[in-house]
Amino acid sequence: MKTPHAPLTLLALTFALGVSSAHAADWPNYRGPRHNGISTEKLTVAAWPAAGPQAEWRTPTPGGFSSIVIADQRAYTLVTREFEGVKRETLVALDATSGKELWVTPLSTVKYDGGGDAGAGENKGGDGARSTPTVNDGQVYVLDAKLLLVCVNAQSGKETWRKDLVAEHAGRNISWQNAASPVIDGDLVFVAGGGEGQALLGIDKRTGKTVWKGQDDKMTHATPVVAELLGQKQVIFFTQSGLVAVHPATGAVLWRQAYRYNISTAASPVVCGPDLVYCSAGYGVGAGLYRISKNGDTYQSTEVWRQTGKLQNHWSTPVFHDGHLYGLFGFKEYGSCPLKCIELATGTEKWSSEGFGPGNVTLVDGHLIVLGDAGQLVLAEATPTAFKESARADVLAGKCWTTPTYAGGKVYARSTQEAVCIDLTRKLATR
Repeated sequence: MKTPHAPLTLLALTFALGVSSAHAADWPNYRGPRHNGISTEKLTVAAWPAAGPQAEWRTPTPGGFSSIVIADQRAYTLVTREFEGVKRETLVALDATSGKELWVTPLSTVKYDGGGDAGAGENKGGDGARSTPTVNDGQVYVLDAKLLLVCVNAQSGKETWRKDLVAEHAGRNISWQNAASPVIDGDLVFVAGGGEGQALLGIDKRTGKTVWKGQDDKMTHATPVVAELLGQKQVIFFTQSGLVAVHPATGAVLWRQAYRYNISTAASPVVCGPDLVYCSAGYGVGAGLYRISKNGDTYQSTEVWRQTGKLQNHWSTPVFHDGHLYGLFGFKEYGSCPLKCIELATGTEKWSSEGFGPGNVTLVDGHLIVLGDAGQLVLAEATPTAFKESARADVLAGKCWTTPTYAGGKVYARSTQEAVCIDLTRKLATR
């Protein structure tokens, strides 16, 4: 297993990364404030030392693949912890500056179907959380593996309300159990996982009461996204039936796009501009791009291109930038899955770089922050001309199937063993 302080292979960083505000920006939910894996901040570092970037802090995060979210100088994630002799998914709050633990809140018991142990050299999921918390208006929201939706106070960790989707909405879980994160827009929390006629849910974020419910679509492991298409804000779920876009306030279906399901769909849909939606899945399914149009009050989805069995995003959702998709494309290519640039209009590969595995990518100021599954953190330019790596370092031990977070000029990343914070705002002298 690689050590977290392995030497850095570096090309000099010539781009400037800089945070314009004294107040750190928040990254309050899975894949950032706009649900698209893109930061609105700037980057500001001259270079990394030969030994790699120095961690501001690191702390144990045993079990699972929950990413880190940041709000009001606090970091939140889900780990596995034992309470009274029983292992449970556990919501942990940390001081974002020091990594000091502030409070913990236990959730459902940990016992997954088919996950197996995530030991050294293994590529099984293990017993641990797959979803990521969401922070909104002083509350933290979690949808755990057993479809228990919990809201707790962000300052104290004290439970505000809970909602059991299985008990209250005839919930139907999925093999390997839930991995999707709750999504919030306005006053509502959006989740999937209910039974027939109530598969998709809009829930009041303050009280936990169901505001709307509908549809028969079975859930997947993919987190829904909130985005504006053709001037209409909508919540887009990636279900076993395909893409389903609903009106946030009412749950009324705006449009559907049938899409093949096989075993697991885990990458979120990617909204690309005012009228295009990309989606992909593993297990031989592949990728597709769809154009959404509107005639009067009626929406329609039309296929632009489809690549069956190709451009598979196992659970690594790509980012969209200047007409191209950047992400980790591959299926069960542990330790080797390539980072690719794909031309959106045609699905044509512009370049590919091997050796990352099914980690994840975040876009910051025209640059990619890539977390490989073995704990390697890589900075690269988001350009279609060629793969241009700026810096690389091994920063984590353990398996990393999580999405790196960028907030206030700092990278927060975690594995099945530990979490790390790396400050990219400081000027680091080279050796």
